[in-house]
Amino acid sequence: MKSKILFVEDEIDLGNVVKQYLQLMNFEVDLRTTAEEALETFKQRSEYYDLLITDIQLPGMDGFEFAGEVKKANEAIPFLFLTARNEKKDRIAGLKLGADDYINKPFDIDELVLRVTNIIRRNSKGVTAEVEHGNILKIGDIVFRKDVFKISVGNAGKSISLTVREANLLEYMYQNKNTVIKREDILIQLWGENDYFLGRSLDVFISRLRKLLAESKKVKIENVYGVGFIFSVK
Repeated sequence: MKSKILFVEDEIDLGNVVKQYLQLMNFEVDLRTTAEEALETFKQRSEYYDLLITDIQLPGMDGFEFAGEVKKANEAIPFLFLTARNEKKDRIAGLKLGADDYINKPFDIDELVLRVTNIIRRNSKGVTAEVEHGNILKIGDIVFRKDVFKISVGNAGKSISLTVREANLLEYMYQNKNTVIKREDILIQLWGENDYFLGRSLDVFISRLRKLLAESKKVKIENVYGVGFIFSVK
């Protein structure tokens, strides 16, 4: 079955080229040139799409506003931002919205296809046989299904989707539970570099994980001032 993508790009020539290439790679693509039009399409079929790709700089409603409205209709939908700008504030805004990835224009089309494929695979609907046979982590009163990047907390049973980076961070912290985890170790081990922007990004991920874990009675993330964190599991 083909994966379904809603693609929002106001540069018509670029949009058509990317759409045609994705279709050649066996994706089903609906192209829209404004966020307003795309939002209307999405609301009519909010469970239909596997991924949303949106340019940030759009006429009228921009990509960030569009993604925020989409999340109201379907919080679990993964999305990837395209942008001609390379500003830290844009990246941080995207991360706060839970973006799964972020790619700058001009981009290599094969790199885009690879990123799209990885996002869809990691957010695959349903649980695979491999997950059922060993890729489930029980962390206190949390169940973390690694292959589909979802967690459930306590007895509520509600499944919550994580971005790829949030899932990687959760697993790394679990592997180093109940000990002090240095900020620089997280940045270097997970993302290969310790710089200001990645540090700000880490704060965004930690903040979101804390919110997701708020209902847990056995797991919490504690600050160690000036050093890092403790992933505390009872």
